Amino acid sequence: MKKISVIIPVYGAEKYVAATVQSLLDQTYENFEALIIDDGSPDRSLEICQQFTDPRIKIIRQKNRGLAGARNTGIRHAQGDYIAFLDADDLWLPEKLAKHIEHLENSPDVGVSFSPSELIDESGSSLGTYLMPQLKEITVPDLFRHNPVGNGSAAVVRREVFDEIKFQDELYGTVEDFYFYDRLRRNEDIEFWLRVAIQTDWKIEGISEYLTLYRVNSGGLSANFFKQLESWEQVLEKTHSYAPELVAQWGSLSKAYQLRYLARNALRLHAGSEAVQLIHQALAADWRILLKEPRRTLSILAVAHTLRLLPKPLYLYIEALASKWIGGFQRQRVLQKQAGQLS
Repeated sequence: MKKISVIIPVYGAEKYVAATVQSLLDQTYENFEALIIDDGSPDRSLEICQQFTDPRIKIIRQKNRGLAGARNTGIRHAQGDYIAFLDADDLWLPEKLAKHIEHLENSPDVGVSFSPSELIDESGSSLGTYLMPQLKEITVPDLFRHNPVGNGSAAVVRREVFDEIKFQDELYGTVEDFYFYDRLRRNEDIEFWLRVAIQTDWKIEGISEYLTLYRVNSGGLSANFFKQLESWEQVLEKTHSYAPELVAQWGSLSKAYQLRYLARNALRLHAGSEAVQLIHQALAADWRILLKEPRRTLSILAVAHTLRLLPKPLYLYIEALASKWIGGFQRQRVLQKQAGQLS
């Protein structure tokens, strides 16, 4: 039975980390090691993790390096044939690891297996909405447009993938192997998937079951859109260092998609003026976004202007109706997929 190393970076997660670790311990696939990386957490997270006595758990402490740095530390210590990441506020359904091992064992050309995610709130209750990503035939241009994996808790990765994309750097006084780009504090996931897609022949492929519960908390959407955009530009800069021709071809369009994503986040925060500004910047960055995804782009443009112009109570009422309708539609599609009626 293949061994899986599950890496749980922990920082400021005392409200959620016990449930997260328990969701790992409840897995039907039992041959795993749990590497909890205490990334200099300032709260009681470490104390809570130390209360678990399962021998498969190992706690590693370090000064704060951020999410990418904590994952890199975990990878350096990992002994498994496969490596998975579980963020300290997310949850896994019990069949998660078993389903991914089955997928990877039956698909020797797949290096990254991921699952779609159901969104939950701070209390762990379902929000009735889902991340419904593209599952197959994921290309480099797809990754420049969006992150099909969806979040950091969705994927299980072959060990060989890390061996092929690692690089060395001297960020902390000694030369170390790096896998995620430690200089990033945002967008580290998509930078990693881009490197996998560009530098290796491994496929990135999803399975249809919704096995990841992705927590949307009040601190999860940053209002500092400038820093998020700056981080995306760092991703492009890193990618340009080894694939300049791809960045020349897709860089402006990827920036447009990122600006549109930030406009969508602004809408979730009910920041109407910022949403309008960002979606207009997206159109200015690369007009091809209108040709690639006209309905989504125009809908964000329309909603942004609606939010800015309508009285807030009226907008919130309309938003609630729309969310209820979208959630119902998504639930229907999820049930159809689970019944095998949709590919």
